[in-house]
Amino acid sequence: MSNKIILNINQAIPKTKGAYMVGGSIRDLLLGRIPTDYDIAVLLFPEKYASDLASCVNGHVVEIGKRDQRIYRVVSKRDSFDISAIEGNTIEDDLIKRDFTINAIGYDLAADKVIDLFGGINDLSIKKISMVSKEIFKNDPVRLIRAYRIAAMLDFEIESETAHIIRNNVKLITQTAGERIKAELFKILFCPKSYCYIDQMYKTGLLFEIFPELTALKGCRQNKHHAHDVLIHSLTAFSQLEILLSKNNFNQELKKLSIPDMDKKRSALLKYSILLHDIGKPSSLTVGDDGNIHFFGHERIGAEMAKQISKRLKLSNNEADYIDFIIRNHILALNLYNTGDKKIPSKRSLTRFFIKCGNNTPDLLLHTIADINGKGIDDERNGHFFSFTSYLLKEFFSDYKLKITGPRLVTGNDLIKEFGLHPSPLFKKILSVVEESRISNDIKNREEAFSLVSELIKNNSGN
Repeated sequence: MSNKIILNINQAIPKTKGAYMVGGSIRDLLLGRIPTDYDIAVLLFPEKYASDLASCVNGHVVEIGKRDQRIYRVVSKRDSFDISAIEGNTIEDDLIKRDFTINAIGYDLAADKVIDLFGGINDLSIKKISMVSKEIFKNDPVRLIRAYRIAAMLDFEIESETAHIIRNNVKLITQTAGERIKAELFKILFCPKSYCYIDQMYKTGLLFEIFPELTALKGCRQNKHHAHDVLIHSLTAFSQLEILLSKNNFNQELKKLSIPDMDKKRSALLKYSILLHDIGKPSSLTVGDDGNIHFFGHERIGAEMAKQISKRLKLSNNEADYIDFIIRNHILALNLYNTGDKKIPSKRSLTRFFIKCGNNTPDLLLHTIADINGKGIDDERNGHFFSFTSYLLKEFFSDYKLKITGPRLVTGNDLIKEFGLHPSPLFKKILSVVEESRISNDIKNREEAFSLVSELIKNNSGN
């Protein structure tokens, strides 16, 4: 790899002496990638440099951070630049404080020269993540996760000595703020091939420091339908979900359904959910008189535990609600399958399932397929269940999604004007039952809907 660099940015950028492009932007440019933003470290007067740069690129300056850690962000229509003061007296002082060799490459804007003190360019060529020094994780423990995040983003390997130092320092991650852990973790989950790196985090012990709730899963035995303990099952289910989410590996039968692509954030949340979906099992484990193992209510217990994790990692309310829904309902499809004696459920049962799950239906079903595939046993029932979930997905997209957008046969105004009702629990129940009956094709017009309302009012008149 050449140690000369062609900047893929506005060439009007000031080539001021003492100004250096640094960090991930240099790494990405050397790899032929377009950076999301550019970092520039300036020896003297970063505020003036930011002002000059803003004039050159027709941008504006935004000041970020405390006075002693001030960053001047220059935003233009095309690019974003973060300008900061060099840490130390020289660019060399600055680069030695950075995390990994591939992020410790500088570019002297005035001299048009790459500065590579730690062999970062060689590590880029051999696709390795190597620490600048053994102190980097003590200086900022979030780098423990960042190593895996960068490796996942670039499809790199973590160099053996760096991996060894990570293993010896995993407990430091508990010193890091939850929101910083979350940010790095989800950047890993955003990657389509994140399982390899989650698995490495498990093997070094870092995953247990981030999620101590996973520790009890190790060695937690399961019933005869599982080949693995709860921990290995959870990791295997995670890998199976990632396969399902991959376009290249998506099962042919599911491809035929033309299921819309899941966006990056939603797929990351689903992967996060399946990693934690069975954390309620250890505390709910019972053994029956027949020797069979049961985990009654583990989904509810797990969802409550996941709520606390969401608070700890500072997830948004919407993110936490999604995770809660998936974990709390992750056996819902399996219950529907078993309740129907493994046959196609009635139209009303399907409708109730779809109404309860709403737009999360495809997510929940993909989760369930991965959960079943993660059992690690070759059971013909798995194939039957896959056909069952494929049928549910087909019905959801080809029937339910179309009907749910159709006009209601009875509205709240109808209940008030035609039946003299007022908003109440019964009022809400009637609307729900009528809508469920419409979607299930039990009623087809307003006359039949009004007849159903009259019957419901009569049946509830004594309550």
